[in-house]
Amino acid sequence: MKFIRKIMNVLLVLLIIVVVGFIGLIVYALITDYKPEEKVTITVNEYPSVISNSAELSLLTWNIGYCGLDKEMDFFYDGGKKVFTPKENCVKNLTSILSFLKSDESINFILLQEVDKKSKRSYKIDEYTTIAENLKTYSGNFATNYDVFFVPVPLLSPMGKVISGISTFSKYKPSSSVRYASPGQYGFPKQLFMLDRCFLVNRYPLTNGKELLIINAHNEAFDPGEIRKAQMEYLKSFVINEYKNGNYIIAGGDWNHCPPDFVPEFSRNKINVEQMIISPDYLPPDWKWIYDNKIPSNRTVIAPYDPLITTTTVIDFFLLSPNVESVMVKGIDLDFENSDHNPVIIKTKLK
Repeated sequence: MKFIRKIMNVLLVLLIIVVVGFIGLIVYALITDYKPEEKVTITVNEYPSVISNSAELSLLTWNIGYCGLDKEMDFFYDGGKKVFTPKENCVKNLTSILSFLKSDESINFILLQEVDKKSKRSYKIDEYTTIAENLKTYSGNFATNYDVFFVPVPLLSPMGKVISGISTFSKYKPSSSVRYASPGQYGFPKQLFMLDRCFLVNRYPLTNGKELLIINAHNEAFDPGEIRKAQMEYLKSFVINEYKNGNYIIAGGDWNHCPPDFVPEFSRNKINVEQMIISPDYLPPDWKWIYDNKIPSNRTVIAPYDPLITTTTVIDFFLLSPNVESVMVKGIDLDFENSDHNPVIIKTKLK
């Protein structure tokens, strides 16, 4: 009996330690929870660049997967098992991504998503600063959308500290760069350890007295629908109001939706479109969704990439207001070598 009592006491102590530890984790997460205002000004420039209202402009969008979701990776959040790519792979991914970005510095705007600053999953490499220092002819702005002191899942190999966000690099100096918080959040306590989604708006004065808005967005990925819907409605209201003011809007990024009326024309495996598709009547018909349906922009990460079986889709694309014309769009097939996304490049003309 004494032996059984000792075992029970040990188990009780262990249980108390676990419960107290869990409560402590939640309390500390509450205290340190990242809760930015709806509108946060990142940068204001007294002497911004002025762009011609008939300019031709090129843009690139790319979710770089924090340099940790290369072709050898699966990911536990998406049904896989892995959490971290080896450090040498992370460094190699960042080097390759930088090499690609520097290969064509004629691109006017570069919109990146999942750029880490100080995260365990990317070995505390400051990816934003590294990219900014290498893209010397661009001005850069960064908006945080993931700031958690410790992500406790998966239990046996937790993701740990994450500081990450979206960044826009521009050949032109914006008059302002502002972070807008997207609405919607998960229930308690999950919300304490998830992303705080946002979009980043850079404003540029035009020669006709109006403004060009470059919007970098990264919408919710894991919610079954309600949070995504709220985020899309908020963005819709924002762009419509700006267009009513006579401004020009180009929005790009990782929408975590397929574009309206999306019909893929690539031959490789396609995701069964149970995925969210943006409704064709989301915006008036004179707004234009620009994407390449011949090149997939995203792959599933339930397993390492295998071109024979991995399913793919397009969730990275652009939205143009009626006063912006599409000249060209091209998905760049990098075979998901260094990220679970491929970059997309467009050329536009203001009118």
